[in-house]
Amino acid sequence: MIIIAEAGVNHNGNPDLAFELIRVSAEAGADVVKFQTFRTDKLVTSHATQANYQKRNLGTSGDQTQSDMLRKLELEYRVFFDLKAECDARGIRFLSTPFDIESALFLIDELGEDVLKVGSGDFDNLPLLISIARRGTKVILSSGMTTLGDIEVSLGALAFGYLAGVDDRPSLSAFQAAYASHEARHVLREKVTILHCTTEYPAPPESLNLNAIPTIARSFGLDVGFSDHSEGPEAAIAARVLGATVLEKHITLDRSMPGPDHKASMEPVDFAAMVRQIRNLDAALGDGIKRMMVAESVNRAIARKSPVAVAPISAGELFSEENMTLKRTRGGVPATRYYDLLGQPSSRNFDVDEAIF
Repeated sequence: MIIIAEAGVNHNGNPDLAFELIRVSAEAGADVVKFQTFRTDKLVTSHATQANYQKRNLGTSGDQTQSDMLRKLELEYRVFFDLKAECDARGIRFLSTPFDIESALFLIDELGEDVLKVGSGDFDNLPLLISIARRGTKVILSSGMTTLGDIEVSLGALAFGYLAGVDDRPSLSAFQAAYASHEARHVLREKVTILHCTTEYPAPPESLNLNAIPTIARSFGLDVGFSDHSEGPEAAIAARVLGATVLEKHITLDRSMPGPDHKASMEPVDFAAMVRQIRNLDAALGDGIKRMMVAESVNRAIARKSPVAVAPISAGELFSEENMTLKRTRGGVPATRYYDLLGQPSSRNFDVDEAIF
């Protein structure tokens, strides 16, 4: 399982905190640390209101706009070069979510990113999806606030972006045609991972609907992961059992810090514990082939039973339920031979508790 530490905007607009989030994410054992790249004036209007969870987590009144909040959280493009270099130095992959086309093209064309995360809020931002796909970039697509039908439309837009010519005109019918093509099956499997998600921060357990993970996988034949906004590690671990191949979960230096996402995040110690639990679970899940494992093979001879004499048996005497039973012993034929031996003559004498060969 690929584990993404979602640093997001938990740096509160301070590059020093962003570097610290990279450090703790790497030390916690995450494979990837993810940020958010945006230009506030391209993301929201000046009068867009804050979401209820943002007001609740920030403790603000309804007077503050999203624009007011986001300008404080925005990092300059130049900072991302240093963040990526820090990720390389610490052996953890850099990833970011663009919230506008300009930021997406910056990440692809200037920062050299070949994978982008698209958040649930841009799930139906078809121009953004097409712009990313036209560059051949892989997409991790969060699906909060959607249905299976919504997912199909977005996958159609991505298929169109990957496959259509530069002069082909985007339209819903063109997306449907692209999605229905044989080529789309291949390119989407190669390029796209869908993340099941509940867009609430933190998300209550009854809102998670984790059983949708295998439903999405069956419906589209793509890798499916889980963007986890719940508190604690339980949902992330359950998602892995249900087949999630990617986990994204917010990480913060301190859940009590001011900001919209800190309260839906894990602190480094807890994040590291979750990573260990998931790695152990990955090892425990195995390959699904039922067989005797190496760890248990040494116990087979001790734990399994074999036919033994329960009374003295003379040569030529017939084996019966009165003179033969199954016990743990040393050597002897497998217990599955018990019924084959019944009624057969003994080839030699056997003492009580002697294994029968």
